Amino acid sequence: MLLFDTHADTLYGLCFRADKERDVTMEKLMQGGVNVQTLAMFVGGKGDLPSIRRAFSLMQQKKDELKAAGWRQVDDLTEAKEGETAFMLSVEGCDLLDGHGEMIADWRKMGVRMAALTWNYDNCVATPACKDATTGLKPFGREAVREMQKMKMAVDVSHLNEKGFYELLEMGVVPLASHSCCRALCSHVRNLTDDQLKALFAAGGYVGVNFYPAFLRNEGKASLSDVCDHVIHMLEMGGEGKIGFGSDFDGIETKPAGLCGPQDFPALMDALRKRGLDEKLIRGIAGENLLQYYNRI
Repeated sequence: MLLFDTHADTLYGLCFRADKERDVTMEKLMQGGVNVQTLAMFVGGKGDLPSIRRAFSLMQQKKDELKAAGWRQVDDLTEAKEGETAFMLSVEGCDLLDGHGEMIADWRKMGVRMAALTWNYDNCVATPACKDATTGLKPFGREAVREMQKMKMAVDVSHLNEKGFYELLEMGVVPLASHSCCRALCSHVRNLTDDQLKALFAAGGYVGVNFYPAFLRNEGKASLSDVCDHVIHMLEMGGEGKIGFGSDFDGIETKPAGLCGPQDFPALMDALRKRGLDEKLIRGIAGENLLQYYNRI
């Protein structure tokens, strides 16, 4: 069985939180049976463009250091191998583009396979969910999205607002939400509504369930059972074949009880089995669904 995770902030942590213990290490990934961990290059913070460029460059250096230390980078999930651990790259926040769509081709050459349009601040592409629900994609944002489509790069709608989300679907984009949860179960604005989930799944999109307790429960404390609740709710919204995991490890300050890092993925799989999911569904959620998603785009 292949196991993929669509979001971790490990590269940013290595650059800017070096004193903090890492959630994601090679040892923990191997313990959990993770075959491909997506590592986000986070450039969505509030800052001037030179600072953003420096941060991106630093994360590139850390990525190269991981490779020099023996980590294997994959450009395509078909390169994943059972019993081995590798990483794939994403970008979180398109602030770095600054109106230059040609940069997307450079990202693709670097091995970037998904890009989140926003983080929590307005940028040249789109508006985040935490700002408002009604501002549409920026004109340059539409150009950038079309370029991503040409490059077979997943357009990531985690953090994007509702208006931008629906405009992507109107454009014929098949989006991915790399680390998102269900608003019906937890009312956080970062979570996807039932209507969004239904529309996303109907379009052939994909959601990686986020492990951040604040997105899992209104009370802010969560367990393995809460992650299972969000998976099951997405299945009820038409998500069979279109759901996986987007942990947000190294980007969240608290975790669900029993799910402290990638080493605990086996416990999560067992929890899903106990909730009645059969082995076909489990294999899909673990990794096969993400493989199929990339085939669709």
